[in-house]
Amino acid sequence: MRVFDMIVDERRRAADLFDGLTADQLRQPSLCAGWTVHDVAAHLITYLRFGQLKIYTAIVTTGADFDRFNVLLTRRAARLPIEEIVARLRRNSASRTTIPRSGYDPVLTDLLLHDLDVRVPLGLDRDTPEQRLRVAFRHLTEQPSPGYALGDRLRGLRLEATDTGWVHGTGPAVRGRADALLLGIGGRPWAFDHLAGDGVPLLRARVLGRIRPGLVGRLMAPLRVLASPPPRERRSREAGAPGAA
Repeated sequence: MRVFDMIVDERRRAADLFDGLTADQLRQPSLCAGWTVHDVAAHLITYLRFGQLKIYTAIVTTGADFDRFNVLLTRRAARLPIEEIVARLRRNSASRTTIPRSGYDPVLTDLLLHDLDVRVPLGLDRDTPEQRLRVAFRHLTEQPSPGYALGDRLRGLRLEATDTGWVHGTGPAVRGRADALLLGIGGRPWAFDHLAGDGVPLLRARVLGRIRPGLVGRLMAPLRVLASPPPRERRSREAGAPGAA
């Protein structure tokens, strides 16, 4: 299955998930700091139309402060009732918007992280296909796109997914199930109580002590991607996930 096809399927699954939640569940806090489950749903529709134009707008108007821009877009979208959010998610599930010169891997990664942001606090299990989780793991550990702002969070750490056998890096170990590992890499504090290894305190300290980059640092991130994008096989609309035929 192509990464793009995975994205379409994930958006449709997300629409089905949100469509089946109660008003009380939608009001619950997600793992994404400051956002409710309803807010996460709203965030998923913010870049489906005119997405690259919005990315360039964020660079110009906020100095590439994507955290701030995402909050602004999500706050606006969250005014919509969940029925309209679900309808837009379904209607635009095949949107091909990507981060310029970054391809589809970061889009799938964002969808998988936010799926966990919702399911974990609501106690809703899902057997996410390993192939999809692997795309996200590879993206976050090898060359994450500017919106993830990982910095040196993973430097000097050995990441081990105990249920898949994936390994990345050297140094003190951070180990756990693939979903918990992705959430820890992605900066969700919930994960640290579900990971083990001598490297967990260091990863926790780096995530919780994160210093937001200044203007120059923020602007350099998209420029680095434009100058040195991921390999073409990770950017092509025809690209398959690792291990795909």
